[in-house]
Amino acid sequence: MKYPVLSTANRGWRLAGPGAALAVLALSLVGLAAPAGASVTGRATSSAAAMLSTGFNRPGNILITDQFNNRAIEVNASKQIVWSFGSGNPSLCNPGPGSIIGLNDAERLSEGLTLLSGTGIPAGVSSFMPNGCVDNRVIVVNQSGKIVWQYGQAGVTGSGPNQLNVPVFAIQLPNHDFLITDQGNNRVIEVNKQKQIVWSFGGLNNPNSAELLPNGHILIADENNNRAIEITRSGQIVWQVGSGNGLNIVAFASRLPNGNTLVTDSGNNRIVEFTHAKKIVFQYHTNTAPGSNASPLPTNAVALRNGDISIADQFNNRAFIINRDKENLFQYGMTNVIGNGPDQLDGPYTAFVVGDYTGQTPPPANF
Repeated sequence: MKYPVLSTANRGWRLAGPGAALAVLALSLVGLAAPAGASVTGRATSSAAAMLSTGFNRPGNILITDQFNNRAIEVNASKQIVWSFGSGNPSLCNPGPGSIIGLNDAERLSEGLTLLSGTGIPAGVSSFMPNGCVDNRVIVVNQSGKIVWQYGQAGVTGSGPNQLNVPVFAIQLPNHDFLITDQGNNRVIEVNKQKQIVWSFGGLNNPNSAELLPNGHILIADENNNRAIEITRSGQIVWQVGSGNGLNIVAFASRLPNGNTLVTDSGNNRIVEFTHAKKIVFQYHTNTAPGSNASPLPTNAVALRNGDISIADQFNNRAFIINRDKENLFQYGMTNVIGNGPDQLDGPYTAFVVGDYTGQTPPPANF
């Protein structure tokens, strides 16, 4: 996703350029005592994450990337944080073990593992971190926050072996490789566990996500080309929907079981579903909520098994679920309120329901 430039008025945002929780409070929410040595300021660490495990990885929980709070959180239906990774501190530049910077994607894998994309934060984007902070890692962590696999190096930007440039999205494929959307390098790459690039597709403009389809093709949100494309492994485009269909800044795309494609049309602040013939059969504008930011720029929307839709509404600072009647069924984060306390987020980027991979690439049964 393009990173925004901070405005002084209402902390509004404009697009420009490419692109764990509060421990003491969160522990009290899940009914646990704070661990010895926990910070009185509430900045959680990976050691505290193990204490937040009540209800961890339960189907129906929601895994949220809290981008500018430098954390991933898993919340249950009661809005309790049951797991967290990262500092939760918007001003702390500490890429490395136990931390993640500018998190743009969190995917729950098998065995309770979590795949995280540390995009980093450019200078001038966040008032809490005016000088920015480089991360450029895709990591897999276990429940206690230990890194068990990593591609890319903290603070290193590049396109060579074991190097990334703003990795915004990653999934684990059925063959156990990883499909990484390397936005700053305008490419999607497949990397095996030995950290070898075994497939690559370039010629994109700020790509923001890539999913493997059941037919073996790959669906890519080619963000700044304002399109979603389906390509073969040989790189042939076999289907696309784009600006000619009214799209502006395509942040995410997923192929639904009925063959339709759900697109996060960020520049138009909407979620839109297209048939294969590119007919719109559903759309929802996220800036219609009371008190909404005029341009919340939603970054992610996925359909659920029951037909509901989970949405990360980036600059409305909320992750929420709607039904097909556009009723808000659940929300974490107060609309257009920035924070890192209970029921607060700062720029949530993805919001996935644990155990529900509708329209997404399900991970293999074992890591």
